[in-house]
Amino acid sequence: MKIKHLTFLASTMLLISCSGTISTAKKEYQITKTAALKSAWNFNPNEWRLQNDTLTGNGGPMHWGVIESKKKLPKNYEIDFKVNIVKESLFEVMLHIDQENYIRTYLYTIDQNIVIGRGAYNKNSDEYSKRGGPTLFKKPMQLENNKWYAVKIRVSNNQLYFTVNNQTFLECSIEKSNLNQQGKLGFITNGHAKISQLTIKTIP
Repeated sequence: MKIKHLTFLASTMLLISCSGTISTAKKEYQITKTAALKSAWNFNPNEWRLQNDTLTGNGGPMHWGVIESKKKLPKNYEIDFKVNIVKESLFEVMLHIDQENYIRTYLYTIDQNIVIGRGAYNKNSDEYSKRGGPTLFKKPMQLENNKWYAVKIRVSNNQLYFTVNNQTFLECSIEKSNLNQQGKLGFITNGHAKISQLTIKTIP
């Protein structure tokens, strides 16, 4: 019984340790508790909150709501979640955030596309020129407000795969596209968005 207790305690310490990446001893990371969210992510509590296992973000056209992990993504990983763009037009996954630069993977209801692009974000400025960035790859997809979409992002050997609803698919070489090869994870909304069933998993 004592051995089981020590094993559980050791596993728990590994899960909350200050390792270099957001992968864990179980090779999988999920947000289920507010305490874990506060310890592992940088965010404004007026913009992002966790309730009933659903992460809710609020931003606006002039001030995007951003949440950013404190740890780096693993070299090879898979991110799965469901998203609902309740209000406005943009929901964006920020990949490989390094200082102000990152890879943009996003759903855009105005253009009716899913997109991979080169992104920049300055935390201290809401100037339009200091956020967003050029589109590199896009594919048409019918997108609606207040509807849930299943998103899967996979990075393996510097190849990025971005899929929505197992139907619409984009792929690119991170190295050939001159994109950040490592960094942190984040999410952006310019309105009101909900994320559920978020899982970040290390893959071989």
